[in-house]
Amino acid sequence: MTFRSKIDSFFIRFILSALLIIAAVSFIPLFFEGAPFSAFVIVTVTFSVATALILWIAFAIRYVFLENHLLVKAGPFRSRIPYDSISKVTATRDIFTGYRLLSSRDALELINNKTILGTVKISPENQGAFIAELKKRCPDLKVDEKIS
Repeated sequence: MTFRSKIDSFFIRFILSALLIIAAVSFIPLFFEGAPFSAFVIVTVTFSVATALILWIAFAIRYVFLENHLLVKAGPFRSRIPYDSISKVTATRDIFTGYRLLSSRDALELINNKTILGTVKISPENQGAFIAELKKRCPDLKVDEKIS
């Protein structure tokens, strides 16, 4: 079973702001320096590749329930979290710290003993169905009462 990540307007504005800053830092100096055409080509290609990678990571987030583990995919990044290592699920709105593969402030934090820092923050579109599926695979799972 596969769940997509919820995408909220804050996240879209954040990514667009980051891309605009990267574009400004990349292209504005070229106009003041009288750079040759080859510099424009190199910067354009580099910017395009960086933008594509950022958008792939940000908007292609999936949470896949496999037989023995939860696979969290974000672009080229993958995390395998064994079901027996997940001990608790809590609600969180803190999306700027820790290990996170999400695109919404309405997020869940999976506390486990296998990932970096012991937690991973995710934001499935349908949290209720996600938690129900996770409970089937992790019978000893503790779910925070704040999760609706």
